Amino acid sequence: MAGVIPARMTARIEGDFVVFLIGMRVNKPWKIHRWYPVASAMPRMLREVSALGPEHGFLGFTQLGLFALVQYWRSFQALEAYAQNREKLHAPAWATFNRAARDARGDVGIWHETYVIRDGQDESIYSGMPPTGLGNAGQLSPAAGTKEAACGRLDG
Repeated sequence: MAGVIPARMTARIEGDFVVFLIGMRVNKPWKIHRWYPVASAMPRMLREVSALGPEHGFLGFTQLGLFALVQYWRSFQALEAYAQNREKLHAPAWATFNRAARDARGDVGIWHETYVIRDGQDESIYSGMPPTGLGNAGQLSPAAGTKEAACGRLDG
């Protein structure tokens, strides 16, 4: 990861894009055989989508905590194409999780939320931070002039 940028910055992704939040919750930590396969699958999937390149729609990600992260995609269709591709890691991992969790839904929880962001309908600020979030997936620029305040950074 790049170093800290000692200035106020904002980020921009041209065009529409998708914000995908995903995470898991360990409800019964002693049942490691239930949650460890879920926890260990995500790093492999992140390496896979990162290696695909932006032409497949994956723009980047930022870890939010031990078991949560935010991903940025060019479109919902690109996210869905990856998720349903049986030759990639997600679809088989999802099928395995559903089989294993059929009788144990309370042992480990998973969640995700998907947001379609229309061009110019996002706003960000970073101060004394390395590239993070949208700044990791899009283009950083100084938050100065018309971009000084949140209302100026929001195009809509």
